[in-house]
Amino acid sequence: MSTAYLTSILIWLPVAGAIAIWLLPLSKYATGSLAVLVSLIEVGFWIEQAARFDFHHSGLQMSEQAKWFGELGITYHVGVYGFSVWLVGLTAVAMAACIGYGFWVGRDRPRAYFALMLLLTGATVGVFESQDLVVFYAFFEAMLIPLYVLIGVWGGARRMEATVKLVIYTMAGSLLMLAAIVVYGLQAHTFDLVNGPTSASRWLFLGFMVAFAIKAPLFPFHGWLPDAYREAPPEVTAVLSGVIAKAGLYGMLRIAIPLFPDPTSFYRTAILTLGAAALVYGSLLAFRAPDFRGVVAYSSLAQSGLIAIGLFSGTSLGLNGAVLQMIAHGLVSVSLFLLAGIVERRTTTGDFALLGGMARGRPVLATLLMTLGVISLAVPGSANFAGEFLILAGAFQQAWWWAAIGAGAIVLAAMYMLRLISAVLHEARGSTVSDAALDVRPGELALVAPLVAGLLLLSAWPAAVSHHSFVGKWPKQPTSSTILFPKP
Repeated sequence: MSTAYLTSILIWLPVAGAIAIWLLPLSKYATGSLAVLVSLIEVGFWIEQAARFDFHHSGLQMSEQAKWFGELGITYHVGVYGFSVWLVGLTAVAMAACIGYGFWVGRDRPRAYFALMLLLTGATVGVFESQDLVVFYAFFEAMLIPLYVLIGVWGGARRMEATVKLVIYTMAGSLLMLAAIVVYGLQAHTFDLVNGPTSASRWLFLGFMVAFAIKAPLFPFHGWLPDAYREAPPEVTAVLSGVIAKAGLYGMLRIAIPLFPDPTSFYRTAILTLGAAALVYGSLLAFRAPDFRGVVAYSSLAQSGLIAIGLFSGTSLGLNGAVLQMIAHGLVSVSLFLLAGIVERRTTTGDFALLGGMARGRPVLATLLMTLGVISLAVPGSANFAGEFLILAGAFQQAWWWAAIGAGAIVLAAMYMLRLISAVLHEARGSTVSDAALDVRPGELALVAPLVAGLLLLSAWPAAVSHHSFVGKWPKQPTSSTILFPKP
Protein backbone atom coordinates (compact mmCIF):
# COMPACT_ATOMS: atom_id res chain seq x y z
CA MET A 1 0.00 0.00 0.00
CA SER A 2 1.20 3.53 -0.78
CA THR A 3 2.51 5.55 2.14
CA ALA A 4 1.23 8.84 0.71
CA TYR A 5 -1.98 8.48 2.69
CA LEU A 6 -0.03 9.05 5.91
CA THR A 7 0.72 12.63 4.91
CA SER A 8 -2.91 13.64 4.58
CA ILE A 9 -4.05 11.57 7.57
CA LEU A 10 -1.69 13.50 9.83
CA ILE A 11 -3.34 16.75 8.67
CA TRP A 12 -6.99 15.76 8.57
CA LEU A 13 -7.27 13.26 11.44
CA PRO A 14 -7.09 15.97 14.15
CA VAL A 15 -9.40 18.19 12.09
CA ALA A 16 -11.94 15.35 11.91
CA GLY A 17 -11.50 14.80 15.63
CA ALA A 18 -12.15 18.49 16.26
CA ILE A 19 -15.38 18.39 14.24
CA ALA A 20 -16.55 15.25 16.06
CA ILE A 21 -15.84 16.76 19.49
CA TRP A 22 -17.61 19.97 18.51
CA LEU A 23 -20.74 18.16 17.33
CA LEU A 24 -21.08 15.23 19.72
CA PRO A 25 -22.92 16.00 23.00
CA LEU A 26 -20.35 14.19 25.16
CA SER A 27 -19.69 14.69 28.83
CA LYS A 28 -16.70 16.71 29.98
CA TYR A 29 -14.71 13.58 30.79
CA ALA A 30 -15.63 11.83 27.54
CA THR A 31 -14.74 14.94 25.51
CA GLY A 32 -11.29 15.18 27.04
CA SER A 33 -10.73 11.44 26.70
CA LEU A 34 -11.64 11.52 23.01
CA ALA A 35 -9.29 14.46 22.38
CA VAL A 36 -6.41 12.67 24.11
CA LEU A 37 -7.17 9.49 22.15
CA VAL A 38 -7.13 11.37 18.82
CA SER A 39 -3.84 13.05 19.73
CA LEU A 40 -2.27 9.70 20.66
CA ILE A 41 -3.48 8.14 17.39
CA GLU A 42 -1.84 11.11 15.64
CA VAL A 43 1.45 10.24 17.35
CA GLY A 44 1.00 6.63 16.23
CA PHE A 45 0.53 7.64 12.59
CA TRP A 46 3.61 9.86 12.80
CA ILE A 47 5.67 6.95 14.14
CA GLU A 48 4.52 4.92 11.15
CA GLN A 49 5.40 7.79 8.80
CA ALA A 50 8.89 8.11 10.30
CA ALA A 51 9.40 4.33 10.16
CA ARG A 52 8.45 4.21 6.46
CA PHE A 53 10.35 7.35 5.45
CA ASP A 54 13.63 6.60 3.63
CA PHE A 55 16.11 8.93 5.34
CA HIS A 56 18.91 7.75 3.07
CA HIS A 57 17.39 9.39 0.00
CA SER A 58 16.85 13.08 -0.59
CA GLY A 59 13.82 14.64 -2.15
CA LEU A 60 10.12 14.77 -1.45
CA GLN A 61 8.50 11.57 -0.23
CA MET A 62 4.97 10.44 0.61
CA SER A 63 3.63 13.11 -1.73
CA GLU A 64 -0.01 13.67 -2.66
CA GLN A 65 -1.14 16.12 -5.31
CA ALA A 66 -4.57 17.02 -6.65
CA LYS A 67 -5.93 20.01 -8.55
CA TRP A 68 -7.61 22.61 -6.38
CA PHE A 69 -7.99 25.71 -8.58
CA GLY A 70 -6.87 24.42 -11.95
CA GLU A 71 -7.18 27.74 -13.79
CA LEU A 72 -4.82 29.35 -11.27
CA GLY A 73 -2.40 26.46 -11.09
CA ILE A 74 -3.14 25.90 -7.37
CA THR A 75 -2.95 22.30 -6.20
CA TYR A 76 -3.43 20.44 -2.95
CA HIS A 77 0.18 19.29 -2.81
CA VAL A 78 1.56 17.83 0.40
CA GLY A 79 4.61 15.72 1.21
CA VAL A 80 7.59 15.52 3.54
CA TYR A 81 11.34 15.88 3.49
CA GLY A 82 13.63 14.54 6.19
CA PHE A 83 13.55 17.74 8.23
CA SER A 84 9.78 18.13 7.97
CA VAL A 85 9.23 14.59 9.26
CA TRP A 86 10.89 15.63 12.53
CA LEU A 87 8.91 18.85 12.75
CA VAL A 88 5.66 16.95 12.19
CA GLY A 89 6.73 14.60 14.97
CA LEU A 90 7.48 17.52 17.28
CA THR A 91 3.99 18.87 16.59
CA ALA A 92 2.23 15.56 17.20
CA VAL A 93 4.10 14.75 20.42
CA ALA A 94 3.95 18.28 21.86
CA MET A 95 0.25 18.72 21.06
CA ALA A 96 -0.57 15.35 22.63
CA ALA A 97 1.18 16.42 25.84
CA CYS A 98 -0.56 19.81 25.87
CA ILE A 99 -3.99 18.35 25.16
CA GLY A 100 -3.36 15.88 27.96
CA TYR A 101 -2.47 18.76 30.26
CA GLY A 102 -5.71 20.54 29.40
CA PHE A 103 -7.61 17.34 30.19
CA TRP A 104 -5.72 16.92 33.47
CA VAL A 105 -6.50 20.42 34.76
CA GLY A 106 -10.12 20.21 33.56
CA ARG A 107 -10.51 23.19 31.24
CA ASP A 108 -14.03 24.57 31.17
CA ARG A 109 -16.04 24.57 27.92
CA PRO A 110 -14.24 21.35 26.97
CA ARG A 111 -15.91 20.81 23.59
CA ALA A 112 -14.73 24.17 22.29
CA TYR A 113 -11.34 23.95 23.98
CA PHE A 114 -10.34 20.49 22.74
CA ALA A 115 -11.80 21.08 19.28
CA LEU A 116 -9.62 24.18 18.95
CA MET A 117 -6.51 22.34 20.17
CA LEU A 118 -7.04 19.57 17.62
CA LEU A 119 -7.74 22.10 14.87
CA LEU A 120 -4.46 23.80 15.77
CA THR A 121 -2.70 20.43 15.50
CA GLY A 122 -4.00 19.81 11.99
CA ALA A 123 -3.19 23.33 10.78
CA THR A 124 0.37 23.17 12.13
CA VAL A 125 1.05 19.79 10.56
CA GLY A 126 -0.34 21.22 7.32
CA VAL A 127 2.22 24.01 7.43
CA PHE A 128 5.08 21.52 7.74
CA GLU A 129 3.76 19.29 4.94
CA SER A 130 2.51 21.82 2.35
CA GLN A 131 4.29 21.92 -1.00
CA ASP A 132 2.11 24.60 -2.58
CA LEU A 133 2.40 28.24 -1.53
CA VAL A 134 -1.35 28.85 -1.38
CA VAL A 135 -1.93 25.68 0.65
CA PHE A 136 0.94 26.70 2.93
CA TYR A 137 -0.61 30.13 3.40
CA ALA A 138 -4.04 28.65 4.15
CA PHE A 139 -2.64 26.47 6.93
CA PHE A 140 -0.34 29.24 8.15
CA GLU A 141 -3.34 31.50 8.64
CA ALA A 142 -5.54 28.71 10.00
CA MET A 143 -3.20 28.43 13.00
CA LEU A 144 -4.17 31.94 14.10
CA ILE A 145 -7.89 31.19 14.50
CA PRO A 146 -7.65 28.64 17.35
CA LEU A 147 -4.81 30.59 18.98
CA TYR A 148 -6.93 33.75 19.02
CA VAL A 149 -9.80 31.98 20.80
CA LEU A 150 -7.64 29.86 23.12
CA ILE A 151 -5.83 32.93 24.47
CA GLY A 152 -8.84 35.25 24.39
CA VAL A 153 -11.18 32.87 26.25
CA TRP A 154 -8.97 30.76 28.50
CA GLY A 155 -6.15 33.26 29.12
CA GLY A 156 -5.30 35.40 32.13
CA ALA A 157 -6.50 38.81 33.27
CA ARG A 158 -4.85 40.69 30.38
CA ARG A 159 -5.79 38.13 27.77
CA MET A 160 -7.59 40.51 25.43
CA GLU A 161 -4.60 42.85 25.20
CA ALA A 162 -2.34 39.88 24.51
CA THR A 163 -4.73 38.55 21.86
CA VAL A 164 -5.03 41.90 20.08
CA LYS A 165 -1.25 42.29 19.92
CA LEU A 166 -0.84 38.78 18.55
CA VAL A 167 -3.48 39.30 15.87
CA ILE A 168 -2.18 42.72 14.79
CA TYR A 169 1.41 41.56 14.45
CA THR A 170 0.50 38.30 12.75
CA MET A 171 -2.00 39.79 10.33
CA ALA A 172 0.42 42.51 9.29
CA GLY A 173 3.00 39.90 8.36
CA SER A 174 0.42 37.63 6.75
CA LEU A 175 -0.85 40.36 4.44
CA LEU A 176 2.69 41.02 3.26
CA MET A 177 3.21 37.31 2.65
CA LEU A 178 -0.10 37.02 0.76
CA ALA A 179 0.93 39.86 -1.55
CA ALA A 180 4.32 38.19 -2.09
CA ILE A 181 2.65 34.85 -2.88
CA VAL A 182 0.31 36.42 -5.44
CA VAL A 183 3.10 38.28 -7.21
CA TYR A 184 5.38 35.23 -7.19
CA GLY A 185 2.62 33.00 -8.57
CA LEU A 186 1.81 35.44 -11.38
CA GLN A 187 5.46 35.74 -12.31
CA ALA A 188 6.29 32.04 -12.04
CA HIS A 189 2.90 30.80 -13.38
CA THR A 190 2.85 28.27 -10.54
CA PHE A 191 2.55 28.17 -6.78
CA ASP A 192 4.25 24.79 -6.51
CA LEU A 193 7.21 24.77 -4.14
CA VAL A 194 8.84 21.70 -5.64
CA ASN A 195 8.75 22.65 -9.33
CA GLY A 196 8.51 26.43 -9.14
CA PRO A 197 11.46 28.55 -10.29
CA THR A 198 13.65 30.63 -8.03
CA SER A 199 13.21 34.41 -7.91
CA ALA A 200 15.68 37.27 -7.63
CA SER A 201 13.11 39.73 -6.25
CA ARG A 202 14.30 41.24 -3.00
CA TRP A 203 10.88 42.75 -2.26
CA LEU A 204 9.16 39.37 -2.46
CA PHE A 205 11.83 37.87 -0.22
CA LEU A 206 11.25 40.59 2.37
CA GLY A 207 7.48 40.04 2.20
CA PHE A 208 7.96 36.42 3.21
CA MET A 209 10.69 37.15 5.73
CA VAL A 210 8.69 39.71 7.72
CA ALA A 211 5.85 37.21 8.17
CA PHE A 212 8.25 34.48 9.23
CA ALA A 213 10.22 36.78 11.55
CA ILE A 214 7.00 37.77 13.35
CA LYS A 215 5.94 34.16 13.81
CA ALA A 216 9.41 32.97 14.95
CA PRO A 217 9.72 35.62 16.54
CA LEU A 218 12.90 37.56 15.80
CA PHE A 219 13.97 40.93 17.16
CA PRO A 220 12.49 43.52 16.60
CA PHE A 221 9.26 41.74 15.55
CA HIS A 222 8.66 40.16 18.97
CA GLY A 223 6.37 42.78 20.53
CA TRP A 224 3.49 40.29 20.87
CA LEU A 225 5.59 37.71 22.73
CA PRO A 226 5.71 38.90 26.39
CA ASP A 227 1.95 39.33 26.87
CA ALA A 228 0.94 36.25 24.85
CA TYR A 229 3.37 33.94 26.66
CA ARG A 230 2.32 35.19 30.11
CA GLU A 231 -1.44 35.44 29.59
CA ALA A 232 -2.12 32.26 27.62
CA PRO A 233 -2.86 29.04 29.51
CA PRO A 234 0.41 27.18 30.20
CA GLU A 235 -0.23 24.47 27.61
CA VAL A 236 -1.11 27.04 24.94
CA THR A 237 2.04 28.99 25.77
CA ALA A 238 3.95 25.73 25.44
CA VAL A 239 2.48 25.26 21.95
CA LEU A 240 3.27 28.85 20.98
CA SER A 241 6.91 28.57 21.99
CA GLY A 242 7.67 24.96 21.20
CA VAL A 243 5.71 24.45 17.98
CA ILE A 244 4.13 27.57 16.45
CA ALA A 245 7.38 29.55 16.58
CA LYS A 246 8.98 26.76 14.55
CA ALA A 247 6.50 27.43 11.74
CA GLY A 248 8.16 30.79 11.14
CA LEU A 249 11.65 29.27 11.16
CA TYR A 250 10.42 26.48 8.88
CA GLY A 251 9.14 29.10 6.44
CA MET A 252 12.64 30.55 6.25
CA LEU A 253 14.07 27.08 5.70
CA ARG A 254 11.58 25.82 3.12
CA ILE A 255 10.50 28.98 1.28
CA ALA A 256 12.68 32.05 1.81
CA ILE A 257 16.09 30.42 1.36
CA PRO A 258 15.49 28.00 -1.57
CA LEU A 259 13.03 30.20 -3.53
CA PHE A 260 15.08 33.39 -3.21
CA PRO A 261 18.79 32.46 -3.34
CA ASP A 262 20.06 35.84 -4.56
CA PRO A 263 18.12 37.92 -1.97
CA THR A 264 19.20 35.43 0.69
CA SER A 265 22.81 36.11 -0.19
CA PHE A 266 22.21 39.87 -0.40
CA TYR A 267 20.47 40.13 2.99
CA ARG A 268 22.53 37.47 4.74
CA THR A 269 24.50 39.92 6.88
CA ALA A 270 21.36 41.85 7.86
CA ILE A 271 19.50 38.71 8.90
CA LEU A 272 22.49 37.32 10.76
CA THR A 273 22.63 40.65 12.59
CA LEU A 274 18.96 40.38 13.55
CA GLY A 275 19.54 36.81 14.68
CA ALA A 276 22.51 37.85 16.82
CA ALA A 277 20.51 40.76 18.26
CA ALA A 278 17.62 38.42 19.15
CA LEU A 279 20.06 35.98 20.74
CA VAL A 280 21.80 38.57 22.93
CA TYR A 281 18.72 40.69 23.69
CA GLY A 282 16.55 37.68 24.51
CA SER A 283 19.25 36.23 26.77
CA LEU A 284 19.60 39.50 28.68
CA LEU A 285 15.83 39.84 29.12
CA ALA A 286 15.59 36.22 30.26
CA PHE A 287 18.28 36.84 32.85
CA ARG A 288 16.33 39.81 34.22
CA ALA A 289 12.84 38.28 33.98
CA PRO A 290 11.16 38.12 37.43
CA ASP A 291 9.07 34.99 36.78
CA PHE A 292 9.22 31.42 35.52
CA ARG A 293 7.31 32.04 32.29
CA GLY A 294 9.29 35.20 31.54
CA VAL A 295 12.60 33.35 31.59
CA VAL A 296 11.35 30.61 29.28
CA ALA A 297 9.60 33.11 26.97
CA TYR A 298 12.63 35.32 26.45
CA SER A 299 14.90 32.31 26.16
CA SER A 300 12.68 31.24 23.25
CA LEU A 301 13.33 34.60 21.60
CA ALA A 302 17.05 34.01 22.06
CA GLN A 303 16.86 30.48 20.66
CA SER A 304 14.96 31.71 17.60
CA GLY A 305 17.82 34.11 16.96
CA LEU A 306 20.37 31.31 17.29
CA ILE A 307 18.42 29.07 14.91
CA ALA A 308 18.17 31.93 12.39
CA ILE A 309 21.95 32.28 12.50
CA GLY A 310 22.25 28.61 11.63
CA LEU A 311 19.70 28.83 8.82
CA PHE A 312 21.36 31.83 7.18
CA SER A 313 24.96 30.82 7.79
CA GLY A 314 24.99 29.38 4.28
CA THR A 315 26.65 26.16 5.46
CA SER A 316 25.48 22.59 5.81
CA LEU A 317 26.70 22.49 9.40
CA GLY A 318 24.66 25.53 10.33
CA LEU A 319 21.53 24.27 8.60
CA ASN A 320 21.64 20.80 10.12
CA GLY A 321 22.34 22.34 13.52
CA ALA A 322 19.37 24.66 13.10
CA VAL A 323 17.01 21.75 12.39
CA LEU A 324 18.35 19.81 15.39
CA GLN A 325 18.01 22.86 17.60
CA MET A 326 14.41 23.41 16.46
CA ILE A 327 13.49 19.93 17.66
CA ALA A 328 15.53 20.07 20.87
CA HIS A 329 14.35 23.52 21.86
CA GLY A 330 10.77 22.63 21.02
CA LEU A 331 10.83 19.72 23.45
CA VAL A 332 12.63 21.75 26.14
CA SER A 333 10.28 24.71 25.82
CA VAL A 334 7.10 22.64 25.92
CA SER A 335 8.37 20.75 28.97
CA LEU A 336 9.38 23.90 30.84
CA PHE A 337 6.09 25.68 30.21
CA LEU A 338 4.15 22.63 31.39
CA LEU A 339 6.32 22.59 34.53
CA ALA A 340 5.59 26.31 34.94
CA GLY A 341 1.88 25.45 34.84
CA ILE A 342 2.40 22.70 37.41
CA VAL A 343 4.21 25.13 39.73
CA GLU A 344 1.53 27.79 39.26
CA ARG A 345 -1.24 25.31 40.13
CA ARG A 346 0.45 24.64 43.45
CA THR A 347 1.49 28.18 44.37
CA THR A 348 -0.88 30.41 42.32
CA THR A 349 2.15 32.32 40.99
CA GLY A 350 5.28 32.05 38.91
CA ASP A 351 7.06 35.04 40.44
CA PHE A 352 10.49 34.16 41.77
CA ALA A 353 10.05 36.49 44.75
CA LEU A 354 7.20 34.30 46.00
CA LEU A 355 8.71 30.92 45.14
CA GLY A 356 11.72 29.01 46.42
CA GLY A 357 12.54 25.90 48.37
CA MET A 358 10.37 23.64 46.21
CA ALA A 359 13.04 20.95 45.96
CA ARG A 360 12.39 19.90 49.56
CA GLY A 361 9.80 17.15 49.61
CA ARG A 362 9.26 17.26 45.84
CA PRO A 363 11.93 15.02 44.30
CA VAL A 364 10.10 14.44 41.00
CA LEU A 365 9.66 18.17 40.33
CA ALA A 366 13.28 18.82 41.27
CA THR A 367 14.54 16.00 39.04
CA LEU A 368 12.51 17.11 36.03
CA LEU A 369 13.50 20.76 36.37
CA MET A 370 17.16 19.93 36.96
CA THR A 371 17.24 17.59 33.95
CA LEU A 372 15.64 20.16 31.66
CA GLY A 373 17.91 22.86 33.07
CA VAL A 374 21.04 20.82 32.39
CA ILE A 375 19.93 20.16 28.81
CA SER A 376 19.11 23.88 28.37
CA LEU A 377 22.59 24.72 29.66
CA ALA A 378 23.90 22.85 26.59
CA VAL A 379 26.32 20.75 28.60
CA PRO A 380 28.41 18.38 26.44
CA GLY A 381 26.41 15.29 25.64
CA SER A 382 23.05 17.05 25.51
CA ALA A 383 20.90 17.60 22.42
CA ASN A 384 21.17 21.36 22.86
CA PHE A 385 24.95 21.14 22.92
CA ALA A 386 24.97 19.22 19.63
CA GLY A 387 22.64 21.70 17.96
CA GLU A 388 24.42 24.79 19.24
CA PHE A 389 27.84 23.35 18.38
CA LEU A 390 26.78 22.69 14.79
CA ILE A 391 25.26 26.17 14.47
CA LEU A 392 28.38 27.88 15.85
CA ALA A 393 30.62 25.77 13.63
CA GLY A 394 28.55 26.74 10.60
CA ALA A 395 28.53 30.40 11.63
CA PHE A 396 32.29 30.28 12.07
CA GLN A 397 32.64 29.15 8.44
CA GLN A 398 30.71 32.27 7.44
CA ALA A 399 32.71 34.63 9.72
CA TRP A 400 34.33 34.11 13.09
CA TRP A 401 32.54 36.96 14.83
CA TRP A 402 29.09 35.37 14.39
CA ALA A 403 30.34 32.34 16.27
CA ALA A 404 31.88 34.60 18.93
CA ILE A 405 28.59 36.42 19.49
CA GLY A 406 26.73 33.13 19.67
CA ALA A 407 29.18 31.65 22.15
CA GLY A 408 28.92 34.72 24.38
CA ALA A 409 25.13 34.60 24.39
CA ILE A 410 25.20 30.89 25.24
CA VAL A 411 27.09 31.81 28.41
CA LEU A 412 24.18 34.11 29.29
CA ALA A 413 21.83 31.17 28.70
CA ALA A 414 23.66 29.22 31.38
CA MET A 415 23.24 32.13 33.78
CA TYR A 416 19.49 32.56 33.34
CA MET A 417 18.77 28.83 33.53
CA LEU A 418 20.79 28.49 36.72
CA ARG A 419 18.91 31.48 38.10
CA LEU A 420 15.57 29.85 37.28
CA ILE A 421 16.54 26.55 38.92
CA SER A 422 17.82 28.31 42.02
CA ALA A 423 14.79 30.61 42.34
CA VAL A 424 12.27 27.76 42.11
CA LEU A 425 14.05 24.94 43.92
CA HIS A 426 16.81 26.13 46.22
CA GLU A 427 16.37 29.65 47.58
CA ALA A 428 14.50 30.47 50.77
CA ARG A 429 10.91 29.31 50.69
CA GLY A 430 8.54 32.00 49.45
CA SER A 431 5.21 32.98 50.95
CA THR A 432 3.18 30.98 48.41
CA VAL A 433 5.05 27.69 48.95
CA SER A 434 3.69 25.48 51.69
CA ASP A 435 4.35 21.96 52.89
CA ALA A 436 0.92 21.03 51.55
CA ALA A 437 2.00 21.76 47.95
CA LEU A 438 2.18 18.33 46.32
CA ASP A 439 4.95 16.92 44.19
CA VAL A 440 4.32 16.20 40.50
CA ARG A 441 1.40 13.78 40.31
CA PRO A 442 1.55 10.58 38.20
CA GLY A 443 -0.85 12.06 35.62
CA GLU A 444 1.33 15.15 35.22
CA LEU A 445 4.47 13.02 35.08
CA ALA A 446 2.91 11.00 32.27
CA LEU A 447 2.71 14.22 30.23
CA VAL A 448 6.20 15.60 30.83
CA ALA A 449 8.23 12.38 31.14
CA PRO A 450 7.86 11.36 27.45
CA LEU A 451 9.12 14.80 26.38
CA VAL A 452 12.13 14.51 28.67
CA ALA A 453 12.71 10.94 27.47
CA GLY A 454 12.69 12.21 23.89
CA LEU A 455 15.31 14.80 24.81
CA LEU A 456 17.50 12.16 26.44
CA LEU A 457 17.23 9.94 23.36
CA LEU A 458 18.06 12.89 21.13
CA SER A 459 21.02 13.68 23.39
CA ALA A 460 22.27 10.12 22.98
CA TRP A 461 21.75 10.12 19.19
CA PRO A 462 21.56 13.68 17.78
CA ALA A 463 22.57 12.35 14.35
CA ALA A 464 19.06 10.89 14.06
CA VAL A 465 17.98 14.44 13.22
CA SER A 466 21.12 16.28 12.15
CA HIS A 467 22.43 13.56 9.81
CA HIS A 468 19.12 12.45 8.36
CA SER A 469 17.48 15.82 7.69
CA PHE A 470 19.47 16.76 4.59
CA VAL A 471 20.79 13.68 2.85
CA GLY A 472 21.98 14.43 -0.65
CA LYS A 473 20.79 17.64 -2.26
CA TRP A 474 18.12 20.22 -1.66
CA PRO A 475 15.31 20.08 -4.22
CA LYS A 476 16.32 23.47 -5.57
CA GLN A 477 19.68 24.77 -6.67
CA PRO A 478 20.10 28.41 -5.62
CA THR A 479 23.68 29.30 -6.55
CA SER A 480 26.91 27.44 -7.11
CA SER A 481 28.62 29.53 -4.42
CA THR A 482 26.27 28.44 -1.66
CA ILE A 483 27.85 25.70 0.43
CA LEU A 484 24.48 24.54 1.64
CA PHE A 485 23.10 23.54 -1.74
CA PRO A 486 25.80 21.74 -3.78
CA LYS A 487 25.27 21.31 -7.49
CA PRO A 488 23.86 17.97 -8.68
